Amino acid sequence: MTDTQPALEVLPRDISAYREGNTGVDYVHRFESGKPGPHVLINALTHGNEICGMVAATHLLDSGVRPKLGTLTVSFAHVEAYNAFDPAKPFENRQIVHNLNRVWSDEWLDGPEDSPELRRARALRPVVAAADHILDIHSTSQDVVPFWVYPDFERNARVATAIGLPPVHLVMPSGLGSGTPLIQHGLHAGADAPGAAMVVECGQHFKQSAADLATEVTLRFLAHFGLIDREGATPEVAAQRRFELLQTHLIKSEDFRFVRPLIGFETFAEGELIATQGTDEIRAPCDDCTVFMPAQRVIVGREAVYLTKPL
Repeated sequence: MTDTQPALEVLPRDISAYREGNTGVDYVHRFESGKPGPHVLINALTHGNEICGMVAATHLLDSGVRPKLGTLTVSFAHVEAYNAFDPAKPFENRQIVHNLNRVWSDEWLDGPEDSPELRRARALRPVVAAADHILDIHSTSQDVVPFWVYPDFERNARVATAIGLPPVHLVMPSGLGSGTPLIQHGLHAGADAPGAAMVVECGQHFKQSAADLATEVTLRFLAHFGLIDREGATPEVAAQRRFELLQTHLIKSEDFRFVRPLIGFETFAEGELIATQGTDEIRAPCDDCTVFMPAQRVIVGREAVYLTKPL
């Protein structure tokens, strides 16, 4: 499994001008309308090379978007990793030590370990906790159809369906199985959470279409909760496809191999072999088992593949 060099249609830009926000946390900007309404967090760059979120967040700031009610917070999460981007190695700056989207449990945040990701998560902790609704913007290493990822609560499904795109949903009935993501931090994890908390995977990291989708979904998200008006915009609601996360497998050894090259959304019959590592086998737990986000490189400790079933 090796990365092929993708076309770099969208590259990082200097975002140092956004460092000084108004919350006491670098790269976090908050705008209060002075009117009652929800607090919506738009979060970009949870992973350093997922550039589409930067495009969406800078669009909000550069175009002067302000909430007509409630509160809007715009956050650039992992700027340290973002600034480490090397166009010759465009997949290398996803993270520096830890995956910033797996450390949002009290065990990690209150624990003794230290890393750039843990320091940043600890700084962002009150920002995430303050939000009613969260849109966490991501992208994928492979050029696959965009999709939502969210815990299996009606509040999330309702928002994703109303926004209309992307029309593919990855539903987590019991978390990711490999750590705690930002959208399940604290109160956001429970059935009585203050609102929707969702990831949107916008497409391949460096494609213009991913940046365009990230911006469009962000604007639709804000309009859905009434923070902005979008005159003349009637969101199209395509036929929705939903998948339930069944299993998350981690890479445990350097000899991990898929039985054939995978990019995502391939299907396997029940019992069919998907991958091996040493004498261990990963087999499909059901018919029409659909693969999400198969690893493109063998890095021990990272996710190998998500196995799902269509709903």
